[in-house]
Amino acid sequence: MKIFAYFQVHQPLRLKKFSLFEDSQELYSRYFDFGLAEAIMKKVAAKCYLPTNHVLLELLDKHPEFKVNFSVTGVFMEQATMFAPEVADSFRELARHKNVEFLAETYYHSLASLYPEKLEFITQVAKHADMLRGMGQQPKVFRNTELIYSNEIASIAESMGYLGILCEGVDWLGKSPNQAYVPQTCSNIKLLMRNYTLSDDVGYRFSARSWNHYPLTADKYSSWLSANQGECTNIFVDYETFGEHHWEDTGIREFLRHLPNEVSKHRHLKFANASEVAALHAQDRVDVPSVISWADAERDTSAWLGNEMQRTCFNEVREIGDLLKENGTEELLHVWRLLQTSDHLYYLSTKSMSDQDVHNYFSPYESPFDAFINFMNIIRDFRRVAESR
Repeated sequence: MKIFAYFQVHQPLRLKKFSLFEDSQELYSRYFDFGLAEAIMKKVAAKCYLPTNHVLLELLDKHPEFKVNFSVTGVFMEQATMFAPEVADSFRELARHKNVEFLAETYYHSLASLYPEKLEFITQVAKHADMLRGMGQQPKVFRNTELIYSNEIASIAESMGYLGILCEGVDWLGKSPNQAYVPQTCSNIKLLMRNYTLSDDVGYRFSARSWNHYPLTADKYSSWLSANQGECTNIFVDYETFGEHHWEDTGIREFLRHLPNEVSKHRHLKFANASEVAALHAQDRVDVPSVISWADAERDTSAWLGNEMQRTCFNEVREIGDLLKENGTEELLHVWRLLQTSDHLYYLSTKSMSDQDVHNYFSPYESPFDAFINFMNIIRDFRRVAESR
C-alpha cells in the first residue's frame, strides 16, 4: 500500500479596501493590500511554514523511506520571496530533496480551467511549471485549483504531458479512492482520488474534542492506514493544517513528527511520491462529465460560482482578458491574473450553515456583500485602466 501524502500551499494576494478616489497610478499598490499580505505571511510563517518545513526536513533525513509532495502556488512564492524570504528558501530546500515531489497547478490558483476557451488555463499551468523548474523540479502530476476536475480538464492535462491528475474521491463516482484510474476521455494519464475521510481526520477533525476518535495519535492513524484496502491511500490536506488551522498546542506537529516511524511498523505501508502512485496499474475508467472539486458539502464549483455576485465578478474578470490578448502589457496581464485568484470569489459566498462558517473564517471582509462591492469596484476600475492603455 502506497501512502501518497500531499500538501497544498497557497496564500492569495488580498485586495485593498478600494476607494474611488484612489490616486496611485502603480497598479499593484492601487488594488492589492501589501501590508495585510506581509502581516499574514509573517504570522503563518511563524506558526506553520517555517517550523513544519523544519520538521519535514528532519524527517526526510532521518527516515530514508519517508516521502512527501507539495503544490505551491506562484502567488504564494511571490509573497514569500517578498515578505518572508526564509520561507521561500525553505521550500526551495525541500524541492531539492530527492524524496520530495512538487505538483503542477495554475500559477495564480485561478478558475481559468472553467473558461470556455482554455488557452489562459494552459498559459497559467505552463507559467507554474516554469517556476517549478527554476526550483529544480520537473512536475509530472497535475493538481488543479481546489481539485477542480472533469473529463475535459483531464484531457488537457494529458495533452500537456502529465502522467497523473488529482481529484476528490466523491462518493457518487462509485469508485474506491484507493486505486489508480484512467479518465474516461484519456488514454494514459492516471486519475488519483483523495481519500477524504482519512484526509479530513487530520485536516479538519484533529483538534475536535467532540470527535469520538479524539485525540488522534500517530500510532492510531497508522493502524487506520494499515487497515485500508487497495493499492494507495491518498492523503491531501492544506499545509496550514500544521500550526495555523490546528495550533501547535494541539499536538499536530508532534503527530507529524511521529508518523513516519509509526507507519514503518506496518511492513506493507510505504510512503510514495505522486509520480510513483501515477505509475500504478489502472483498475478501471472513471467518467466525470461535470465539474467536481473538494470544496464544501456539494463538492462542485458552488464555493466560487454559487450566487449571482460571484458569477458576475467571474465573468467581468474573464471578459477583461479580451482587452488584453493583443496589446496587454506584462504588468496589466499579471494584475489581471492576480484578480483571477479563486479566493476573491470564495469570499463572496452566501452559503448557509457550516460551509459558510469556513468561508467567513478565511475572509477579510465583514460580509460577502462588502466583498462583492469592493471586488466590483476594483474590477470596473481595472477595466477602465485596461481600455485606456
